[in-house]
Amino acid sequence: MPMKLLLEKANLKMNKFFLSSRKLGQALFGLTLFAMTQISIAQPVEFNKNYKDDEVKPWEEIEAELPLAPKAEDLLHFYVGPTATQKFSVDAKSLSIGKDGVVRYTLVAVSSGGAKNISFEGIRCASFEKKIYALGREDGTWARSRRDQWEGIVRSKVNRQHAALALDYFCSGLTIMGNEKDMLQRIKSGKTLLDDQLR
Repeated sequence: MPMKLLLEKANLKMNKFFLSSRKLGQALFGLTLFAMTQISIAQPVEFNKNYKDDEVKPWEEIEAELPLAPKAEDLLHFYVGPTATQKFSVDAKSLSIGKDGVVRYTLVAVSSGGAKNISFEGIRCASFEKKIYALGREDGTWARSRRDQWEGIVRSKVNRQHAALALDYFCSGLTIMGNEKDMLQRIKSGKTLLDDQLR
């Protein structure tokens, strides 16, 4: 048999071998891809079964405990604005930050004629709202407020005491700034959160 013919037969056999090897490789690659797809589809289902999202829980307010009646020596005056018709103070002993993210305090408002109003209140930075829990009586006891609901803080120019407390001393955006000590120090010194940012 001529050498040329032998070479052609040998080439034909090798081509068949490589062709079958390629088909086998393609089949294995296809099976691997299929298996990986099945694993990736199954994994999220398994993950979602055990997934717990703590952040979707609705906000719950804790029960507010009424403080003792404020004493004159514990009152910290704070600036509200040039058009305010009353003078406002916070009872340092009453200021607290609850686990529910509410800053609670006793507010004392005194008119130019000397009339005094005392209220136990809360400010929630996360929603920029305020709430009046109780009103102080002359004998030092409390009367539960009839307006015991959360209301948006009004940024009016006259008697903007809630806006002043929230924006100047308690909150930055919708976040509580610091702890009780930090807040009291700001009120005592008269340095607002804006003053801190400008330093």
